[in-house]
Amino acid sequence: MKVNRHNTSFVPHRSALLAALLAALLLALPLTASAQSAPASSSSAAPMVMGGMPGMDHASMPGMAMPAKAGGSTKPAAKASGKKAKKKHAPAAPTSLSHEATDMSGMDHGAMPAATPGMDHQAMPGMSPEAVKGMDHGMKHDAAPAIGSMPGMTMGPMQGGSAPADARSGDYSDGIAGSPMHGLHMHGSAPFGMLLIDQLEAFHSRDAHGQNWEAQGWYGNDSDKLWVRTEGERRRGKLDDGELEALWNHSIAAYWSTQLGVRQDLGEGSRRAWAAFGVQGLAPYWFELEATGYASASGRTAARLRADYELLFTQRLILQPELEANLYGKDDPQQRIGSGLSDVRFGLRLRYEIHRQFAPYIGVNWVRRIGTTAGYARQDHQPVLDRQIVAGVRLWF
Repeated sequence: MKVNRHNTSFVPHRSALLAALLAALLLALPLTASAQSAPASSSSAAPMVMGGMPGMDHASMPGMAMPAKAGGSTKPAAKASGKKAKKKHAPAAPTSLSHEATDMSGMDHGAMPAATPGMDHQAMPGMSPEAVKGMDHGMKHDAAPAIGSMPGMTMGPMQGGSAPADARSGDYSDGIAGSPMHGLHMHGSAPFGMLLIDQLEAFHSRDAHGQNWEAQGWYGNDSDKLWVRTEGERRRGKLDDGELEALWNHSIAAYWSTQLGVRQDLGEGSRRAWAAFGVQGLAPYWFELEATGYASASGRTAARLRADYELLFTQRLILQPELEANLYGKDDPQQRIGSGLSDVRFGLRLRYEIHRQFAPYIGVNWVRRIGTTAGYARQDHQPVLDRQIVAGVRLWF
């Protein structure tokens, strides 16, 4: 219900005055109750609407003139008569129209919430500098108030505040200390080294028994390393065949590197030296591949291709198949090696990793000699296809 304000400057009868007062009080009770039950705005930065303050009579403020709105329902005030009205005005109902204050010199702004930073009072129509100086704002206009100081406002979980006691650490470590290799993974400049003895085993075949070894180690950073590897075979108490290589390993991709260096043959026969060059890396589906070419000062050439794979039955029980092929450019009767594809080796080794650094294994290894090399084996009364039962240990440091 809307109550329009009437001009009551002349009251002819006292009974009419009492009746008007009683009617105004009855009309103001429901309006006051509805104004008190209305929820307060949660935003402290909302624009101030003068007409939205229930119970405030803007016309009664000194120096406050309320210009009439175009199209408004309020009647223009009539000329004041010489006799002042004795009837009290009923509080006006809240209206949606925002009143424009022309002179607010008598208003106490200190009772208002301090949430109107940046308000330019001098820009208001009818506002003089002297009136602005007399205002009691109770706040600083040059800085917005802190969020926590606003009455009735609490800090939500998405707005910051202190973290709960069981919150995850900022670096997702959950209290676990960082690895000493962290700086290496980030920069790749710190040197490190490793020694892997992949095969240290004893074998037994139809015509002989002995020992095999295969090991490699490196030292350097992620880009460049000194790479050393060796392998060989010992039969009947003496070194039958062996070799030692020293290579410069240079990374060319995430899982691939080139190698350049020298190789020295060991054992019986001619102890030749070779220049070595090749590539090694990790192929898709976790196949480790290695291809190396060799050239000697006498014009001899050779090549070796190798591939191996690790098949995990469990996290500790691992089957490792390995395939190796050797090729030579010329016959070498002294070493009992023929040209072309000389031999193919295939092995299966099943190891159990008691620790990552220590794993005993058992397995079987086949050696198939081909071409002229097979002919040399027959002349020496050795098998063309040799099968070996092996047992050994795998170590790395």
